Amino acid sequence: MKRVIRRRRPHQAEVRVLAGTPSKLSFPSSHATSTTAAAIAYGALTNQPLVPILVPPMVISRLVLGVHYPTDVLAGAVLGAVVARGVRRLVWGRK
Repeated sequence: MKRVIRRRRPHQAEVRVLAGTPSKLSFPSSHATSTTAAAIAYGALTNQPLVPILVPPMVISRLVLGVHYPTDVLAGAVLGAVVARGVRRLVWGRK
């Protein structure tokens, strides 16, 4: 998806980027996508609400590190939720 949309990562002289990134593309956040998908999947397996515990710290960390815009992490979290719910429906035949 990043290669299709091709949105560049934030760049402001006054913001020091605190982490390396594998590419210069930012939309959607892969970290937010995978964390949300994993939290939903593992939450379903363990019957625990993992999304409110795992997703906010990951999303906030990407913003604090200066590597994503808020819409990058929001879109990533939504994409992760859609993928996880689709997989659950496919594999287990439930929502």
